[in-house]
Amino acid sequence: MTTSTGDGWRGTPKMFAEQNFGGGKAGRTRRDVSAIIILGPTGSGKTGVSIEIAKSIGGEIISADSRAIYKGMDIGTAKPTIEEMDEVPHYGIDLVEPGERFTVADWKQHAEAKIADIKARGKVPIIAGGTGLYIDALIYDYHFKGPTGAKIGDFEQKSCSDRTEVKGDFLIIGIKWPTEVLRERLKKRIDIMFSPELYAETEKLVQTYGWGSQAMKSDIYEYAYKYLEGELTLDEAKEQCFYEDWHLAKRQMTWFKRNKQIIWLNLEEIYPFVLKYIHNEQRN
Repeated sequence: MTTSTGDGWRGTPKMFAEQNFGGGKAGRTRRDVSAIIILGPTGSGKTGVSIEIAKSIGGEIISADSRAIYKGMDIGTAKPTIEEMDEVPHYGIDLVEPGERFTVADWKQHAEAKIADIKARGKVPIIAGGTGLYIDALIYDYHFKGPTGAKIGDFEQKSCSDRTEVKGDFLIIGIKWPTEVLRERLKKRIDIMFSPELYAETEKLVQTYGWGSQAMKSDIYEYAYKYLEGELTLDEAKEQCFYEDWHLAKRQMTWFKRNKQIIWLNLEEIYPFVLKYIHNEQRN
């Protein structure tokens, strides 16, 4: 398969990765980009565009989603499908059981190891997700006390004040949407997600783990279960789930807007921008 950036560069995804990201036999470049980061609020289209880019340039994706780490939470956390993960290798997914302790420090360690491995094989590391503290811990190189660090909430205030200098050459891109368009995207996604498959997943999770762990307090599982138990109508469950998602999206955008290194682009602009940017860096 041959890749074209649209401005003259042609070659295989492996050649593109080796020439622009190091690793492999062709790992001598003018600029060794640490990783591409695609971030944005929930429902903004991070998964799709990351896969599109990865397929074109020989990329492998590391999820930066604090919900996707849990096994068995597939539909309700909008993980990539099995088919998508067959097309492009994904990491940072299905790492622990719901209720099992997993910290920001754990994710950072996992991500750094995967970035090194991906680059060593001549591939392109792509970080995709909406958990701002995960991404900050990586790009600002946070250091955590103790062997396992702390949970997300423990470092929220610290992380906001410690954003000083990005440690590494990351290309950081944020997906922007007009407010009303993002709201409609969230509503449509919820309509699709409320399905017999989600109900079966919810019942299995409740039977296996109960409601005692923080992992089980994901908004959609709560509302899907209340619908199944007759506590809410389907429309009520969807509406309440939407408002939870919308509040999450607003919190995520507030977090990301503090980072001045993010390049904000419309979804359709990201794919051509990434390929052109890296190609231009390789020529300079």
